[in-house]
Amino acid sequence: MPVPQSPAEWHRLAAELHYATGHFIHGEHVATRGGRFTVVNPATAEPLCEVAAGDATDIDAAVASGRRAFREGTWRRMAPRDRLEVLNRLAALIEKHTARFTLLDSLCMGKPVRDMVSVDVPQSALTFRYFAELSDKVEGTVTATAVDAFHYTLREPLGVVGCITPWNYPLMQIAWKIAPALAAGNSVVLKPAEQAPLSALLLAELFIEAGAPPGVLNVINGYGADAGAPLALHNDVAKISFTGSTVTGKKMLVYAGQSNMKRVSLECGGKSPQIFLDDLEDMDRAVTYAINGIFGVMGEVCSAGSRLLVDKRIAQEFTARFIERGQHAYVAGDPLDPETNMGPLVTKKQHERVLGYIAAGRAEGAKLEFGGDVPDRPGYYVNPALFTNVDNRMTIAQEEIFGPVAALIEVDGLQDALRIANDTIYGLAGSVWTSNLRSAHAAVRGLEAGTTYVNCFDHGDPTSPFLGHKQSGQGGDKCLEGLLSYTQTKSAWIHLGS
Repeated sequence: MPVPQSPAEWHRLAAELHYATGHFIHGEHVATRGGRFTVVNPATAEPLCEVAAGDATDIDAAVASGRRAFREGTWRRMAPRDRLEVLNRLAALIEKHTARFTLLDSLCMGKPVRDMVSVDVPQSALTFRYFAELSDKVEGTVTATAVDAFHYTLREPLGVVGCITPWNYPLMQIAWKIAPALAAGNSVVLKPAEQAPLSALLLAELFIEAGAPPGVLNVINGYGADAGAPLALHNDVAKISFTGSTVTGKKMLVYAGQSNMKRVSLECGGKSPQIFLDDLEDMDRAVTYAINGIFGVMGEVCSAGSRLLVDKRIAQEFTARFIERGQHAYVAGDPLDPETNMGPLVTKKQHERVLGYIAAGRAEGAKLEFGGDVPDRPGYYVNPALFTNVDNRMTIAQEEIFGPVAALIEVDGLQDALRIANDTIYGLAGSVWTSNLRSAHAAVRGLEAGTTYVNCFDHGDPTSPFLGHKQSGQGGDKCLEGLLSYTQTKSAWIHLGS
């Protein structure tokens, strides 16, 4: 399926698109035995399709399939270079089906097709290729022992891994989690977000087409309470990897303790600060990054740079440039139009939530410089908003909005900026803009965040870990460390004496 170049072509393909809506267990699409739930197209507020609503029984079947595949060893005992070839073939199939993946995620959660084609799909393919190349790079150690002994360690896959992924980057977040788990030799049971479940089913189908054995990757759709919780509580699941809200992330830790003390990795909420010091080199570039850092992907990004901490000596000019350019930078439109850079929010509930935060900002005394209203079109759209005169104690400065709402806070130098930046329960990402090398290093050390950017924001590649500090999570995705988190170390002591 070629990638369309016009809105008409995208809409034609969308009308012709066929997709699975059941579960995927042991290499096959499986019809639901229970109920179904409705996926709504947020750009139209109209139903898109009905998808199987999984429960504990479905989770049991998927875990049993993964456990059987793991015990049979058809994947974990496969030569690492052979697993590499399967994952590389999957990456190629992702690229081949760019248009299908783009439509599935765009129709489910409203992401503009331009973002899917330029970022989500190619980055997902790259993730699988990166971890494919790491398949044979997992090494053990040989230690120095007495002459009558030989001791070594080796890393082994954990077993069945449960992955629970969010709706804001449906395909890409799935790739971040299952690629390292699979590369390490594990079986996976995936519970995608109920708002955007369709790309997961296509990916599982293509995994089999790429040459993977049945049972290694299973997909169960459903709500968190009905399918996610049973997965996290399952005694045959060795690890849960979760991305989502901090509230639900805390539940994952409880579920692990209530069941088999399974390993847990969490990537949760954020309230990321972007610090702009008065010695920054290029204000236009900094303002551009500030705008994109909060308004991109409709602000539905865990690490979105939602707090703009601007030195008071440049605040007036910075604010003026942000207003001049920011209020026109992202314009709501049809996600299937390649020119659109601003889609709808994912659901009616999220739409109401974001509007509620905008109302709270105004009620608490912040100044709404632009936006925050609803454009005259169907769907769950909100125009990007900028608040100034913000105090860090305000609701819009403390709570994760997950929408295109920027809060500008004036600061007095780096130390004041760091104090305010760290005054939050979150610690996912942060940035500093400065031409002073000493200030840059001080900010890197001073920011309580898993990732700190200097004179940029949201840069990275598969080699750079994505992880949270404080209540933004534990563990992380991407990089070699991410793959090793899906393994366990075994110690072998061989006595050589008589």
